[in-house]
Amino acid sequence: MTDQMQGRVLDPQHPCQTPNMNRLIHKGVRFKNAYPANAVCSPSRASLMTGLLPHNHGVLHVIHNVDSDQSCLRDTHPHWAQKLEVAGYKTGYFGKWHVERSNKLEQFGWQVNGTHASELWQQRQKEISVNNPVQQTFSLQRNLDEPPGYRESIFYGVTDLPPEKRNMGVTVSLAEDFLQEKLAADDPWCCFVSLKEPHDPFICDQSAFDLYEVDKITLPPNARDDLHGRPGIYRKAARVWQNFTDQEKREAATCYYASITEIDQLFGKLVDLVETNDESENTIIIITSDHGELLGAHGLYCKNFSASEEIYNIPLVISGPGCAKGIATDARVGLHDLGPSLLELVDCEPIDVPDSRSFASILRDPKSGEHQFTKGFAEYYGGRMILTQRVIWNGSWKFVFNGFDFDELYNLDEDPYEMTNLAEDPTYQEQLTKMTAQMWQVANETNDHSLFNSQYPILRVASVGPLVLNEKW
Repeated sequence: MTDQMQGRVLDPQHPCQTPNMNRLIHKGVRFKNAYPANAVCSPSRASLMTGLLPHNHGVLHVIHNVDSDQSCLRDTHPHWAQKLEVAGYKTGYFGKWHVERSNKLEQFGWQVNGTHASELWQQRQKEISVNNPVQQTFSLQRNLDEPPGYRESIFYGVTDLPPEKRNMGVTVSLAEDFLQEKLAADDPWCCFVSLKEPHDPFICDQSAFDLYEVDKITLPPNARDDLHGRPGIYRKAARVWQNFTDQEKREAATCYYASITEIDQLFGKLVDLVETNDESENTIIIITSDHGELLGAHGLYCKNFSASEEIYNIPLVISGPGCAKGIATDARVGLHDLGPSLLELVDCEPIDVPDSRSFASILRDPKSGEHQFTKGFAEYYGGRMILTQRVIWNGSWKFVFNGFDFDELYNLDEDPYEMTNLAEDPTYQEQLTKMTAQMWQVANETNDHSLFNSQYPILRVASVGPLVLNEKW
């Protein structure tokens, strides 16, 4: 699993170079409409582990930026890794965790703890970097110091350290050790490799950067969006990058793509290790990410406020026994659906949760069940800014409830880059009402009490309230 990787980078004509991931696409099923339950790391990752939406597992914000009594993972439901452990699987987790604060992964079903905070990971980092300075040298670098009064920090750069000597290399080396040991044994195993790249700052080494021609990298079609009719906070956030030149934007995108290429190279090493041990036909291999990256779309970078597809469309490719080969499906599945799907694929006891469902049937026969996976739901709580956002997909339609400002309505078939907000257009008021009613339906069915019970007069900011469910749409 990567961090902050757009799903679009795996499109056939995309400039990002991912030969090893493409190899997996040809051997498995690619979900073109996969989405996370939340736009930021911790809530999305907690949803992946539990199968629950954030309002049910309790992690509403990134855990390192709020007080210790906030955004806490509830222990009311078992994680899917615990089900694997009970079934006799040997489990190991390596890299970024960011699900909860204890970092005691053993209590969540992971027997080998190789997270960034673990002694295992930190010792390996010391071994790998013993002959390398901690301070990197950058041949290309753009710092971000806008607006005045905020800490200056690097936003993208080209380093002299190869990926093997950076965090991603440390993580993958531990995963290689785990795989070599488990592949030589008879027990079933599960290896989770979690890289914190290509998360900003976008850092790559020179060799990966040189695979790209910066001048040929194009800006996204919605790069110059004036954000008319969208929430004001989007426009406030866009001011951070208002002084970036087009050349700097292309350099940022190049570093981002090159970082993904580095990930792809390391991913290829792990796949090769499985294949050389003749275990590829017995192994389920997955590529995914916790959320996407704006990368200049609508004049914005990173993630958070915007509910754009650049954030909410993530890579998801699965290959292995029982899976179709070389198929791209339009089925809309959530990252939080992955755990139930894996457990079904390997005939393990399921996790009994109300918010997710297995899509194993799609993996077996992608075309037969697509019509059952046309809807999606995500939620966002604004991080440190505290705001309410819900996202509903239904077929080609996408609705964003912004409790703090304008709602948004898009037809993704006709407007894939979300340039025209139809929420205020009288022509689409019936569609807006239908989508709002679907939001209330999901809130009711998943016990999102804080949203569903917002009957207080000043909180009645939706176009229609939850009692619309008493009507037929």
